[in-house]
Amino acid sequence: MKIVVCIKQVPDSEAKVSVQNGRVSWGESPLVINPFDEYAVEAGLQQKEAQGAEVTALCIGPESARDALKHALSMGADNAVLVCDPALTESDSQAAARVLAAAIRKIGGVDLVIFGRQTLDTATGLTTAQTARVLSWPMLALAGSIKIEGGVVTVERVIEEGKQTVSASLPVVLSVVQSIGEPRYPSFMGIRKASKAVIPLWTLSDMGMTAPKAVVNRVELLNPPSRNLACEIISGSSPAEIAETLAEKILAEKVL
Repeated sequence: MKIVVCIKQVPDSEAKVSVQNGRVSWGESPLVINPFDEYAVEAGLQQKEAQGAEVTALCIGPESARDALKHALSMGADNAVLVCDPALTESDSQAAARVLAAAIRKIGGVDLVIFGRQTLDTATGLTTAQTARVLSWPMLALAGSIKIEGGVVTVERVIEEGKQTVSASLPVVLSVVQSIGEPRYPSFMGIRKASKAVIPLWTLSDMGMTAPKAVVNRVELLNPPSRNLACEIISGSSPAEIAETLAEKILAEKVL
């Protein structure tokens, strides 16, 4: 069995967001693996142990995204692939789904694709369904547990109304939630393996495709206007005097 875990590199959750030149900026905040994607890696590794599967971490991003892939390798993933192309800088989730689907086809023989429930930066949670649609595979979303038997995947979905058990035949695209299990810590041997790993870099031409057109229009963002707030402390020799002064100020400001 072949499993692909799709991950993304995002700014650290402690990053301070600002707007620069009409675009969102995280400043000098460090970039890390998307926290929700750690649960996806954990889900893939659980099936690796249960099914003897091979787990490949897949990421779209700049060359710095190799660090996020190395984190997945240090957790126990077998392989990693980075799709890096300047034409993907302005991609939206639909464009990303087409690229991920092309990479999955290039890897070949994939039975299961796993995503985290959403990414920390955009939080749309759309890419899982969009990738499944491009691949023409069934999608099982928000899985809290996964069982594979006889070519059929059965998951227990964790939804607002409670839990729901659904199944589909392989190949399948999944998204997982935190109840899948706490992500394991990278082992010492895993960290050493990841540090020496040579992660292949694929461009769009390597996958035989041109840059998919983004369908979401980018809008210019503005910083919210600043507010000057002043606080005045009212003092007096007695509570009655303080109350009288406060009443006078309220009437003067025409609050009442």
